[in-house]
Amino acid sequence: MTDAARPLVSMLVLAYQQAATIEAAVRGALAQAYSPLEIVISDDASTDATWAAIERAVAGYGGPHRLVLNRNPGNLGIGAHLNRMVGLSHGELLFVAAGDDISLPQRCARVVDAWLAAGRRPDLISSALVDLDESGHAHDAITPTDLSTYRDAADWIARPPHVIGAAQAWTRRVFDRFGPLPAGTVAEDLLMVFRAIVSGGAITLAEPLVQYRRGGISRRRRNLHARDVVERLLKNNRHALVELPQLLADARRAGQLEAVEDALSLQFEREVFVRDVFGATTLAQRWRAFVAARRVPLALRARLLVYAACPAVMAPFFVLKRVAKRHG
Repeated sequence: MTDAARPLVSMLVLAYQQAATIEAAVRGALAQAYSPLEIVISDDASTDATWAAIERAVAGYGGPHRLVLNRNPGNLGIGAHLNRMVGLSHGELLFVAAGDDISLPQRCARVVDAWLAAGRRPDLISSALVDLDESGHAHDAITPTDLSTYRDAADWIARPPHVIGAAQAWTRRVFDRFGPLPAGTVAEDLLMVFRAIVSGGAITLAEPLVQYRRGGISRRRRNLHARDVVERLLKNNRHALVELPQLLADARRAGQLEAVEDALSLQFEREVFVRDVFGATTLAQRWRAFVAARRVPLALRARLLVYAACPAVMAPFFVLKRVAKRHG
């Protein structure tokens, strides 16, 4: 197929505070073998040397790909930043490329071939990834869930898939159908996979097409103190309070709300309880939150109430945990 007959695709390279890794990410985008390709490189108002590193990486580029450079005047956050980049792009397929990961040269070509072979039906194509440690050494492949086995929202809620947004591409049509990502979105991969499954479907390629660097924003940290648990809990809570209502709205738009409404509404009630019990300033307010969250399991409410009201009670448990780690 000639370039004129192949679809224009866009790679969205989003960066924030990634001065040490963004040049490799940009080089991976510029090295793509596919054409026609537009590469949108955007810095979300980093305060380090990220923008200077981007300028170095593209200086003197004379290759076939069209470059679009953007630097946000203020920090937007992941969801709003992606919305901005989609607005700057024109491709039928939109490839997400994080500023600390590296797309392999064949990434766009392999995904486009798979999309065309499927009659342009899938609205999201994912792939396996190469585990890349902080030193840049490659390890084993990471394989997300095979998304081709999901037919509708009922499948999605019954078997929540393991997904990694760093190796995803979406169609512009699915983004346009459901609209921009809500402000405060951090894990866009969850929303976009759901949108694709209830629309044209999604597939996963077994070939690793992205080197996925450990230690990025998705990094999981050990909970060695009560404050670690609380910090992680509240961070996840902020995200869930944004994403769960959007999932419900997307399910309603797709005509599949009945399949997921009960489960997602229960999850949302749990997150409202977390917000209220940790946001309370008096014991009476915490108790009212405890009583109001009737559908949230009693044991879970009790445990979270302890963390919110008197985390010191958990101190002996975490002392043992730290001892076990030192001798483990």
